[in-house]
Amino acid sequence: MAKRHAPATLRNREPILAVLREELGEGGTLLEIAAGSGEHAVFFANGLPDWQWQPTDPDPEAVASIAAYRAEEGGPNLLPPVQLDAALPNWPVEAPDAVLCINMVHISPWSATRGLMRECGRLLPKGAPLILYGPYIEDDVPTAPSNRDFDLSLKSRDERWGLRNVADMDVEAATHGLKRTRRVVMPANNLVLVYRKS
Repeated sequence: MAKRHAPATLRNREPILAVLREELGEGGTLLEIAAGSGEHAVFFANGLPDWQWQPTDPDPEAVASIAAYRAEEGGPNLLPPVQLDAALPNWPVEAPDAVLCINMVHISPWSATRGLMRECGRLLPKGAPLILYGPYIEDDVPTAPSNRDFDLSLKSRDERWGLRNVADMDVEAATHGLKRTRRVVMPANNLVLVYRKS
């Protein structure tokens, strides 16, 4: 069966959608990087009908899962999924009006985040948002014990993975003409970070 299920999707989709409604404009094309199972893509596309939703993922099995959810539950604004590796240059997509990336930064090599920032800096029009969701480390905020444990668990699976420091994210973003405009505290010790093309 192609469809995958990510339990966290049901817990975080409503809070993320609330932020998307605040940050996104009247409509356009949103590019979702590392869309995973596709459950978020279906939910957000249905909740934001004025936006064309372009889901992507580097994993062929994830692309198949997204396609299966789209076939069963997707509306006309949910586009066919595209296989895309954030770390690689020259993404095979049209220039989007916004980019969303959920729970990728910590479960991928730093090269994926660098690629994400580089391509968003290249593709996004001035003022357009890159919206990130996930757990992060902040120099001036104590890291929750559960996030410290999660960080160690990630690094034990792949030494290139792990929670990223927001300060490092800001520096990498600035290298590509992106500036953080918002930080939103989310449930379960997660954050939404919003960067906009300057």
